[in-house]
Formats: sequence, structure tokens, C-alpha cells
Amino acid sequence: MPTTPKTKAPAEKAAAAAPAKEAKATKAKAAAPAAKKPAAGLMKPVQPSKELGAIVGHEPMPRTEVISKIWDHIRKHNLQNPANKREILADDKLKVIFGKDSATMFEMNKLLSPHLKS
Repeated sequence: MPTTPKTKAPAEKAAAAAPAKEAKATKAKAAAPAAKKPAAGLMKPVQPSKELGAIVGHEPMPRTEVISKIWDHIRKHNLQNPANKREILADDKLKVIFGKDSATMFEMNKLLSPHLKS
């Protein structure tokens, strides 16, 4: 009579797999970098120009907050091109800042730079 190899009961399989999973989790935690802090340059307050201040406010604030407030303005006034969401259609306030009728979201930071003083 041939013998068949014994298979482990489901509880034994789970018990055997648990240490391996814990070891992997420990390695992942050790390899994970600490929580990233924003770059100091991005958190340094900048002074918006008079034109940009009409949208974001006139108080100094970090560049990240300026960008966030610009996007709030874009969403509030529905200024994204429906056919191409990467394109921003400038209203009167943004035309002064962009210097043109539309800009891509990738151009926006470059166009905002002259309106921000360190």
C-alpha cells in the first residue's frame, strides 16, 4: 500500500506562515524611510505680488500654500479646459499673472515665480 505524504492541517500552516510574515513586516519597517519633511525652500514664506495677492491674499505664505490657493481658485471658477484637464483657461485675474489666455498646469509654477518674492 503506497503512502501519501501527510499534509499539514490549516492551523499548522497558518502557525508556520506567521513568523515569516512578521519577519517581512519588520524588514519593511526598518527599510522604510522616516516620514518625509517638506523641503525648507518650499516652506519658506514668500510675499505674493499685488496681482497674485488678489487671488491668494496679501500675507506672506509658503509656496505650497500659494499653489493650493491658486488651484482652489481654478476649481471654484471652473477654469480647467473640459477637453484637456491639464490646460487652465485664465480668467481676468489669472490673465494678469499668466500674461496669456491659457497655460498648462506644468507652466503655471514658472509663470507664478515672478509674482513671488522670497
